[in-house]
Amino acid sequence: MKRQADVVVIGLGPGGEHVAGTLAEAGLTVVGIERHLIGGECPYYGCIPSKMMIRAANLLQEARRIPGMAGEASVTPDWAPVARRIREEATDHWNDQVAVDRFVGKGGHFVRGEGRIVGPGRVQVGDDEIEASRAVVIATGTRPAVPPIPGLADVDYWTNHEAVQVEELPDSLIVLGGGAIGMEIGQALSRFGVAVTVVEALDRLLPLEEPEAGELLAEVFEREGIGVRTGAAATRVERAGAGVRLTLDGGESVEAEQLLVATGRTTDLRGLGVGAVGLDDGARFIPVDGRMRAGEGLWAIGDATGAGLFTHMAYYQAGIAIADILGRDVRAADYSAAARATFTDPEVGAVGLSEQQAREAGLSVRVGTQQVPWSARGWMHKAGNEGFIKLVEDADRGVLVGATSVGPHGGEVLGMLALAVHAAVTVDDFRRMHFAYPTFHKGVEDALRALRAG
Repeated sequence: MKRQADVVVIGLGPGGEHVAGTLAEAGLTVVGIERHLIGGECPYYGCIPSKMMIRAANLLQEARRIPGMAGEASVTPDWAPVARRIREEATDHWNDQVAVDRFVGKGGHFVRGEGRIVGPGRVQVGDDEIEASRAVVIATGTRPAVPPIPGLADVDYWTNHEAVQVEELPDSLIVLGGGAIGMEIGQALSRFGVAVTVVEALDRLLPLEEPEAGELLAEVFEREGIGVRTGAAATRVERAGAGVRLTLDGGESVEAEQLLVATGRTTDLRGLGVGAVGLDDGARFIPVDGRMRAGEGLWAIGDATGAGLFTHMAYYQAGIAIADILGRDVRAADYSAAARATFTDPEVGAVGLSEQQAREAGLSVRVGTQQVPWSARGWMHKAGNEGFIKLVEDADRGVLVGATSVGPHGGEVLGMLALAVHAAVTVDDFRRMHFAYPTFHKGVEDALRALRAG
């Protein structure tokens, strides 16, 4: 069966749902296609349930910091209220009917299924073909990447999907991958009594962030009893009794009751059929211009573009695509001040370029760092005050091009640093600001002084 529409949106994660709903409210005939759940990873398997886990785990850790600071405390972890909250408050037992009703209520037409591009402006779902007269928008996101390790397919492993759905925790867990997802979930479950070991093939944890961040988190993890193996590639996975054994390239093996695979995300452009419109279906991501255009009558947003696998990035790109499709003025996408956060404890927030990225871009780089425990607020905070603030300056222009904020201050400082990088505030002007004392923002002033000394 063939049908007509103004716009077809393939994938209704946060960005796709925003595009589809907004265009429907603008009076266009919009067909939204989603194979799983409207809302995508964020509300069901990512941002929201994982932060509920992390919030609960951090409460336990704060209670454990009371001795020597405010008296005595004993803590008895209980996973049941966390699992119940995820099921009932966050995911509605992984049912998206509320989201479906919301989209349809805006005038959209919802189709559950796998969307595949079969030609310019043409999308197939099952036996139906939909022809879009105005736009096709790809917003299919990514899925957990599963590495081709011998034996992995023969064991019962988790991805983040299974990890947030668990109702009874294992006694022990191997986390394969030291990126944001593995670090957040691994630390949270460790604080509930799970014996956790993190295995990362590269030489440090959080390899996409400043080296100092990964080094600090490794120290914190080890103090908390979390095993850390970096520079250790997995060569084989096999069953070991009721659990799993991971063999590393140095010959060492690690065993646990459960394995969490958190080795990144991947797209399926071949399955999406992008080759039918002249795109490379073997590529990792879809190239787009500053208006999110991937071709004639074709837009792409979110994870599929590779600009940053974050919900806030999908929303940002969605706003640009919406304006372009509606014929409004569009300011081209600018990722120079893209901000991100890893919700470990200490929290890692970063914006713009790392020191290495700035040097690779050919900039004249100057850096300034302030250790949080040496700042006034960090000294008073005492328990759980690990962290640092690192500023990266383009010395020729005298502006910040990147910054990292690690510590209990996390988001408190990141917002200010993101604004400074985005607005290209000069370092001299930044130094003239008043920093309230003794907030963690004062640590930025200390880092600026270190920048001058550098």
